[in-house]
Amino acid sequence: MDEVEVVVAHSERATLRVGDVFLKVDGDQTRLDVEVEAMGLAPVPTPEVLWRRPPVLALAAVSGTALGVLGEPSSASAEAWAAAGAAVRTLHDASLPPWRSQGIDEIAAHLDGECEWLVANGVLPADLVRRNREIAEVALRPWKPVFTHGDLQITHVFVDGDEVTGVIDWSEASQGDAMFDLAILTLGHEERLADLLAGYGTDVDLDVIRAWWSLRSLGASRWLIEHGFDPASPGCEFEVLRSQMSG
Repeated sequence: MDEVEVVVAHSERATLRVGDVFLKVDGDQTRLDVEVEAMGLAPVPTPEVLWRRPPVLALAAVSGTALGVLGEPSSASAEAWAAAGAAVRTLHDASLPPWRSQGIDEIAAHLDGECEWLVANGVLPADLVRRNREIAEVALRPWKPVFTHGDLQITHVFVDGDEVTGVIDWSEASQGDAMFDLAILTLGHEERLADLLAGYGTDVDLDVIRAWWSLRSLGASRWLIEHGFDPASPGCEFEVLRSQMSG
C-alpha cells in the first residue's frame, strides 16, 4: 500500500500525496473551482484532473521534478529555467481568464497594514520595512492585464531535463501583472532571473520585478508565520528583504 505523504497542511487547506495521486482538500470551494477551470484554459502543461468530490480534488502527479525550492540553490540547468520562461510567456500571451486580481489600491492598503504589523510586533526592524516599502511602491502602477498563474512559486513548475512537464496549483489564477509571476518564480533565486528571461523574452521591467520581491515578502510574512511557516529560514522572505537593502 502506498504511504500517505502530507505535502502541505494548514488551517485553510491541505495537500496529500498517495502514490501518483495528489488529493487537495480545501474548505473554500471557490479556490478549487478556479483551479480546475484555470487548468482547462492554460496553454501550458497542467495536472490531469482525476475526480472531484467537494471538498476534495484529485490530480495526477506530473512527471519530472520541481524547478527548485525556496531557501536552497536550484540545481536546474539554465536551459530548464529558459524553458520555464518560455512557458510563462505562452501563458501571458493567452486569452484572459475571467478572474481579476486585486486592484492597486487594495494591494497598497494590504501592504501598509502588513508593514505596520511587522514593525508593531517587533518582527522586523522598522528601517528594513520602510526601505522595502519604498522599493515595493514601484510595483503599484497600472499594468496591462495578462493571464497570470498568481502563485508561481519555484515548487509549482516541474521540469524533466530542459522541458517543462507541468505547472501546478492554479487556485490564484487571474488577470494580473506579468511582472508578478516573474518575480514570484525567482523569489529567493534572483540569480536565475537572467536565465528565466532568456526564455521569456522582452517587455520586462527589472525595477518592477525587484519591487514585487519586496512587496510579496512584506505582504506574505504574517500569513506565513500564522500558518506555521518560517519566513526567517535561510533564503526565504526575510533574507530577500535584507538583500534588497544593498540594491
